Amino acid sequence: MSSGFPGRYPGFFNNIISGSFIGKRSLAEFQQQNQFRQQPPVYLRNVKPRVYNYNNNINNNNNNQQTPDVSSVSNMSSSSSVSQLRSDTLSRLQQIEKELLFDDEDDVGSGVTDNSDWPETVRKLMNPVQVKKISPSPTTSSSSSCASSSATVSLKQLISDAAEAITDGKLDHATELITRVEQCSNARGTPEQRVGFHVASALRTRAHVGLQSNSTELFQKEHIMSTQLLYDKSQCFKLAFVAANNVIMQTVSCSGRPERNIHVVDFDIGHGLQYVYLIHAIAAARRADNGIPLTIKLTTFKHFGNGGVERLTLVGDGLKLLANKFGVAFVYNVLDFKLSQISKQGLAIADGDVLAVNFAFKLNKFPDESVSMENLRDEILRRVKALAPSVVTVAEKDLNTNTASFTARANEVFGYYETFVDSFDATIPKDNLDRVKIEEGLSRRIVNSVACEGRDRVERCEVFGKWRARLRMAGFDQKPVSQVTVDSLKSKVNSGTRGNPGFSVKEDSGGVGFGWLGRTLTIVSAWQ
Repeated sequence: MSSGFPGRYPGFFNNIISGSFIGKRSLAEFQQQNQFRQQPPVYLRNVKPRVYNYNNNINNNNNNQQTPDVSSVSNMSSSSSVSQLRSDTLSRLQQIEKELLFDDEDDVGSGVTDNSDWPETVRKLMNPVQVKKISPSPTTSSSSSCASSSATVSLKQLISDAAEAITDGKLDHATELITRVEQCSNARGTPEQRVGFHVASALRTRAHVGLQSNSTELFQKEHIMSTQLLYDKSQCFKLAFVAANNVIMQTVSCSGRPERNIHVVDFDIGHGLQYVYLIHAIAAARRADNGIPLTIKLTTFKHFGNGGVERLTLVGDGLKLLANKFGVAFVYNVLDFKLSQISKQGLAIADGDVLAVNFAFKLNKFPDESVSMENLRDEILRRVKALAPSVVTVAEKDLNTNTASFTARANEVFGYYETFVDSFDATIPKDNLDRVKIEEGLSRRIVNSVACEGRDRVERCEVFGKWRARLRMAGFDQKPVSQVTVDSLKSKVNSGTRGNPGFSVKEDSGGVGFGWLGRTLTIVSAWQ
């Protein structure tokens, strides 16, 4: 929230200290009892409430009054009692200010105001419930309810407070806050409202149903299809695949091996979209090198992917047809291996192969030490390291939802997917059928990320810094993405989005990130 609390009001605080401060009273009642005196204007900074040093003089004429306060103190006869009461009262006022503002910003405002507007401030302090009030009428439109609450607190803050209330076990308060989130949300509205609608559903599930296993939804046909549409339609995902392929091709060209056979091991090829791009890249490289052989062997696993052998076989058949069309030699294997069985011999890696292991939005689905002592995330990295690959490509969402607290996770999910949906507005109409299916998939991801824990929480994403630390601990060294690759990707994003300045491609700590309006959404890095 951007508005701050209008600073100090000496006359106001003196009268509170010498008067009563019990329950809710109207401004007229408050003025009648305390007889406020005229004060000269005081110019103040409009700042975030923090601990104030109030140097107000206590009105000695009021010292003999009976003074009930928030602590039920009945008599103020000594100066030490007055000081204590004054301290307690100011502490209570600061707490009320904080409750009113819901302000999590650290920036200090620079505006000034005078005490001509203090009656409104007094009204808010003496009757704070009016500021947070939810309309009890079921016929009130969501837009009007949201308009009245948005002046007090943002949708982001409401989500944060609701998550905090759930964490603290204050389910009644959480329900009230979730209702306000729903009032401010709209499944067909702005990106903020659309994502807020899905986050509200996730919070309500978490608060009233408790932790539940809805992870099966993320393995059904509808979700797999929506994921592939996401990969195909989102510039940030599509370019991540292209970046990973560029790294693989660059590794092959620098290998010094005349046969230049590429053997890619991928633990989940999805619908093969990345390899459609790779086959095109190989065909282009063959033409540029006057027919020098460039072949590809692709190995994937039944155990780690979605859909079983039948779907993986269909994907492989489609890739073979495409490779034949472009004259690219293509070998495809689907193995029924467990993680402990992965080895060079088992994968049939030939001496002349340039081995590339590709993790495209897959590592986040392996649970780590926070979920199980098995720690499959670290184990798979160690197994891959033992294969001595020429390159390992990692593409991930730059999202912190693995071990973050519940409140931080809810905030992160809301901010990340709001940005993602906003990026769609630049490229896909809202009523486009593919976009509708994509957002249905995003809603399932949001609910799973917020409402589930343990193994039922399928995607446990990390920010790039954490992935970098984990890969280094597994023994990998980072291979910086070349500037040539970054420049070529910038050219692609400009052509694919008609030069929309909202999309960005930038080098990020040796990787390359793709984002929207300054926020990185996906990031690709290379390791060996």
